[in-house]
Amino acid sequence: MKLYQGMGPSSYRVRIFMAEKGVELPMVEIDFAKGEHKTPEFLKLNSLGQIPVLELDDGTIITESVAICRYLEETHPEPPLFGADAVGRAKVEMWNRRAEFELLGTIGNVALHSDAFFKDRLVQFPAFAETERQAVPKKWAWLDRELADGRPYLAGDDFSVADITAAVCGWLGEVFGMEIPASLENVHRWNERVRSRPSWNA
Repeated sequence: MKLYQGMGPSSYRVRIFMAEKGVELPMVEIDFAKGEHKTPEFLKLNSLGQIPVLELDDGTIITESVAICRYLEETHPEPPLFGADAVGRAKVEMWNRRAEFELLGTIGNVALHSDAFFKDRLVQFPAFAETERQAVPKKWAWLDRELADGRPYLAGDDFSVADITAAVCGWLGEVFGMEIPASLENVHRWNERVRSRPSWNA
């Protein structure tokens, strides 16, 4: 197998997931600044020109970070990062989707519609970016209220892919000047717990 990856939250999510599983794969670095994601060779792997891409030994291509993580979960089931039973899997799915929609989507919109890196890649709407930027603290405040019950991780007692997604959102926010508000003690305790794991440095 081979993983095509590079800078950005999606690749980071997969690398953390792999580290938690103890999975090591050959990696091909794709440089967005050099346009390597738009070369004819890469577009044969992913017609959308996005990373990460997992290429299996038989030539099968899997794109999208969660899909790649699900494949790795099936082939390396321990420790379970998508839940250990029906309830656990449902809760992890719920929290992973919430992290994607509420946090990643909002923070990502700020970056896409305000950062110069993306100005030639889409039509930017600065006013929309500012509206989303103002919403980010409210999203974290919502999560802080959810974590007020004292559970260690988003979906309960066990670390999961949902924690990876949400913590990477915190990292992405920092990159674009949207730090988690200091007053949100529950989020900060959870965030520190996730970042203390060896996989965070993947």
